[in-house]
Amino acid sequence: MNPSKIRCWNVRGLNSKARQDTVRTLITSCQVEVVCLQETKILGISHDCILSMLGPDFPYWLELLSIGASGGILVAWCHGLGPARATRVDNYSISIQFSPASFQDWWLTCVYGPQGDDNKILFIQELRDVKVACLGPWLIPGDFNLIASSEDKNKGLTNRAMTGGFRYLINDLELKDLPLLGRKFTWSNQQDSPTLVKLDRVLCSAD
Repeated sequence: MNPSKIRCWNVRGLNSKARQDTVRTLITSCQVEVVCLQETKILGISHDCILSMLGPDFPYWLELLSIGASGGILVAWCHGLGPARATRVDNYSISIQFSPASFQDWWLTCVYGPQGDDNKILFIQELRDVKVACLGPWLIPGDFNLIASSEDKNKGLTNRAMTGGFRYLINDLELKDLPLLGRKFTWSNQQDSPTLVKLDRVLCSAD
């Protein structure tokens, strides 16, 4: 359960060969064990696509299908972690229980949070449900589309109720928010005076 061996990326679409090649270049250079991709925008990922994009070292994968041309999650992992002991697919996340030899079982839940306050509330409840079902060490990387404090945004209004609800979830489930390395924000609106937000993060359980 080593975050340095995991790469998590909102790819904003895998439906082009150029984007798949970019993923392959990154994964090859990083030598990781788990790949978590959000916003795949693909209705179904074939074995040939996995092989072309990630190579032969990632024989196992689980996906949450996109809805039309939006959403979608893919998690792939290497030979060394072996087949999943258990899996769970929800509306905004997919979860895999790993049982590597000589190590404690642990859960990984990759998330792609929704837009819209009503769906965000459902997403927060979904994470609570996953926690109940997935006992033991737990790692949750992904694009949450939520902020946990006003410091997660450089300017502009924030939804204080939604921010407070997300922060309460983190505290109530006793999750650690792992710090980003080398940057404070993960999203920009690409304007001359940009709005910058921390939407991507990695949470983990204390056990």
